Amino acid sequence: RYYCSISTMYRILAANNEVRERRNQRRHSAYVKPELLATGPNQLWSWDITKLRGPVTWTYYYMYVILDVYSRYVVGWMIAERESAELAEQLIAETCARQGIEPGQLTLHADRGSPMIAKSVAQLMSDLSVIKSHSRPHVSDDNPFSEAQFKTMKYRPGYPDRFGSLMDARSWA
Repeated sequence: RYYCSISTMYRILAANNEVRERRNQRRHSAYVKPELLATGPNQLWSWDITKLRGPVTWTYYYMYVILDVYSRYVVGWMIAERESAELAEQLIAETCARQGIEPGQLTLHADRGSPMIAKSVAQLMSDLSVIKSHSRPHVSDDNPFSEAQFKTMKYRPGYPDRFGSLMDARSWA
């Protein structure tokens, strides 16, 4: 015989910490939101990749942009036909050399795209003594600097609907 409803029984059990999942649950580590603060230029850069529409449907060019968070100055950019870790490595190395980055001076923040978390890019940053920072997994707003810059670029009045060729995209940029 039961002298209460099922919901009342669960309420009593929960009050006494007697209700739990019967199966073992996977524990996820708690990712901390990255705190990004720059007090001067060339301390913190943010980088990302966006698609630019090509001449026909399903054709894209990829724009790699490295942005100085303090000044919002674009310190490096590249437009390519594909998204790859090798191209990202090349852009990061050239930009660090052009800006005269000293070891331990710079933090480079990115989301978790495949070129951003590639082992070769991580090795390059280690070789350059650049501190890497990544967004939390499955969180789209941890890289607001690059995302805001792309939205500003794509919503301005002179932005073309499609680019006729790779050279057109590069000359526009």
